[in-house]
Amino acid sequence: MLSRLLKEHQAKQNERKELQEKRRREAIAAATCLTEALVDHLNVGVAQAYVNQRKLDHEVKTLQVQASQFSKQTAQWISMVEGFNQALKEIGDVENWARSIEMDMRTIATALEYVHKGQLQTTCS
Repeated sequence: MLSRLLKEHQAKQNERKELQEKRRREAIAAATCLTEALVDHLNVGVAQAYVNQRKLDHEVKTLQVQASQFSKQTAQWISMVEGFNQALKEIGDVENWARSIEMDMRTIATALEYVHKGQLQTTCS
């Protein structure tokens, strides 16, 4: 009877140890799954942040190139406008010079007419 009780006790202890070992393995497996799920979830966020950062870096480079091109184009436009303004000033100077010459020529023509009329009157008289 004692021997039977001892065997039953040992059998129950073995069952408990096996059950405890099974539960320990299940707990380890569940913890591993949880850890992997958490790491995967974090990795997805990190991967998305990395992709977004790469996109932003590319956009920044593109924007820098475009800004540089715009700056060069703006400098060219400014140069062209300054040249145009200079040409307009020169046209204005030529116009003034032409008016001045025209006025001088009229003055000379009028003087020549007076002289010619004066010579005609002295010859006629």
